[in-house]
Amino acid sequence: MPNLKQYCSSVRVFIAFVAMQSVASSACAQSIVMASTTSTEQSGLFGHLLPELKKATGLDVKVVALGTGQALDVARRGDADVVFVHDQAAEEKFVADGFGIKRFAVMYNDFVLIGPKADPAKTKGVDIAQALAKVAAANTTFVSRGDKSGTHAAELRFWAAAGAASKGSGYRECGCGMGPALNMAAAAGAYVLADRGTWLSFKNKQDLAVLVQGDTRLFNQYGVMVINPAKHPNAKVQAAQRVVDWLISPPGQAAIAAYKLDGQQLFFPNAAK
Repeated sequence: MPNLKQYCSSVRVFIAFVAMQSVASSACAQSIVMASTTSTEQSGLFGHLLPELKKATGLDVKVVALGTGQALDVARRGDADVVFVHDQAAEEKFVADGFGIKRFAVMYNDFVLIGPKADPAKTKGVDIAQALAKVAAANTTFVSRGDKSGTHAAELRFWAAAGAASKGSGYRECGCGMGPALNMAAAAGAYVLADRGTWLSFKNKQDLAVLVQGDTRLFNQYGVMVINPAKHPNAKVQAAQRVVDWLISPPGQAAIAAYKLDGQQLFFPNAAK
């Protein structure tokens, strides 16, 4: 039979084990999955934002960065707790179909048409539809993400507005994220539609430049939604809502506004609007 000293030592070990298990369980409970876009990740926004979010909420947020369409598909399958994307029509359908509880506007920036500085298709200006019509007519190389992303959805809207019979023989779909699409455009001297945030953070610009900007149609709104537990009962709804509440709060909005590269602000908070 163990003596009192051995017994007390065993009790202490047991208590320490239980405490460790409790801490591990608590840590797991404080981690959620966010399905988001390549633009929010590749622009560096999350590297800036998530440490601030953790300080405020205590939550670890694991980001799955995909095109918006793929991010919404991940959320539809129940493989995320919150989704942060930029295709308002698709987001509103996501909520209408019962997969999201409510959509909240968070921030915006804009899309820009990038191309070689020599601009062989003569696109430079403000009108995105007119610019794409010129790209098609000149059969110059255009790299499309082709990945169901918010940027791809916007690009298709702009091609429709251009009214061209075709996109030209130089149209190429890469099925890739914003960074790889920009790399392809840099290597080929091609045109590409990009969100300004990723463009500003992109290092391999080579001979590329912003050629079309300022068209109101280029406005790029981001929204956030908590997954509906009616569809996925295992979703961490309360923790996900804390993330949303912080993103749209004055401190969260200030953190978004504070993210800059070379003195340029990449995203503009507009939750209050």
